Amino acid sequence: MDKYVEFIQSVYRLTGLDLGLYKEKQMKRRISSLVARNNFKDFDDYFLGIKNDKKLYSEFINYLTINVSEFYRNPNQWAVLQNKIVPDLIKKYGKLNVWSSAGSTGEEPYSLVMMLSNFFKLKDINVTATDIDDGAIAKASAGIYGEKSLTNLPKEFVSKYFSKNSNGMYAISDEIKSRVKYKKFNLLKDSYLKNQHLILCRNVMIYFTEEAKAGMYTKFHDSLTDDGVFFVGSTEQIILPNRYKLKPVETFFYKKSE
Repeated sequence: MDKYVEFIQSVYRLTGLDLGLYKEKQMKRRISSLVARNNFKDFDDYFLGIKNDKKLYSEFINYLTINVSEFYRNPNQWAVLQNKIVPDLIKKYGKLNVWSSAGSTGEEPYSLVMMLSNFFKLKDINVTATDIDDGAIAKASAGIYGEKSLTNLPKEFVSKYFSKNSNGMYAISDEIKSRVKYKKFNLLKDSYLKNQHLILCRNVMIYFTEEAKAGMYTKFHDSLTDDGVFFVGSTEQIILPNRYKLKPVETFFYKKSE
């Protein structure tokens, strides 16, 4: 059996993360760089390393789940969300269930809370954020960010909800953090949330095979309320969304078609 195939089977048994559902060429290249960087001779040797060394294991999960984020990433899309999508949802539903399904290190779910504060009192905002990486969840919980990640965030939010520390880093306020509930979640195998009015899954789908994406689109469809909205990343427009009973309402935004 191919050594890489053996490796991904072993990883699945250890972590529940099915690397076979990620694009092979991309994923194999990333893992090979970890093998070389940590001076292991091959995939077998590296697997023993991550199995027995918590630090190596954490590095492995963090590296594979590609935690790159920023506040208000693709700001034009956030403008559509604020000016069109959210007002329409509020008009129909009032209070909203919102799920940041690949919440990474917190920039996206915290952006959601701040944006929703234009419509609700903070105490009435609740965002669920999920991610597979414990390290990302820990960073989100700490809520400390570099100045670069705040570039696109409206300035009034920076001044109102962040404090700059002596190291030039920005700490987000507890009143924003308290509105996000984080939990560990595997998009490829865990049971999806139900009755969601707004779901974000951005800049994650590009790493998965077409088979994996098809399954995820179907499950996201089932997670939405009847007029709920699914918001995807700027390189992740859904080809033939009607196959998944979804219809575009704006670029990168989809509703159930039935």
